[in-house]
Amino acid sequence: MTGPAMTAHPAAPAETELLVELTTTVNGEEVTATVPPRLHAADFLRSRLGLTGTHVGCEQGSCGMCTIVVDGEAVKSCLMLACQLDGRNVQTVESLATDDRLDPLQQAFKEAHALQCGFCTPGFLMTATALGYQGSCPSRAEIREEIAGVLCRCTGYENIVTAIENWFAGSAPVSTDGAPAAGCPVGAE
Repeated sequence: MTGPAMTAHPAAPAETELLVELTTTVNGEEVTATVPPRLHAADFLRSRLGLTGTHVGCEQGSCGMCTIVVDGEAVKSCLMLACQLDGRNVQTVESLATDDRLDPLQQAFKEAHALQCGFCTPGFLMTATALGYQGSCPSRAEIREEIAGVLCRCTGYENIVTAIENWFAGSAPVSTDGAPAAGCPVGAE
């Protein structure tokens, strides 16, 4: 006894996907692109612009590896659509180093031995960059709270907190309005 014959159903005709045009500033350069409306910002930055320093980990906003700075705020780019970058100012980790010289924040990470495998490092760097734009001197506890959205499996976070604290103490990051956070004390709780 044989069962009924299986018949293949013809595939539904492919609908033309709507595309969205966006113009954004990425690392100081204006970018205009046409993207699918569901393309994540992380995929746009990595695949379309070649900015592979924006790492993708969980793709659910839990790990923080994909953190970028949008209009001065730390944002998990896997939770943002590329079309939401339209008209915004975006910074990725590639914006930090200049002419193959480490940025002061990157240098602070190097000096404090605040990285191991490096996969999470761009997330920490961009979170700290956004914190620097607030123009205040955060305590160690506040630094810990700010970086809590980035997960690291290699370190105990102590050197990461120290690196960010040292950066605030020595580099005087500036707020988005350009006001310097003049030399924060090290070790303030």
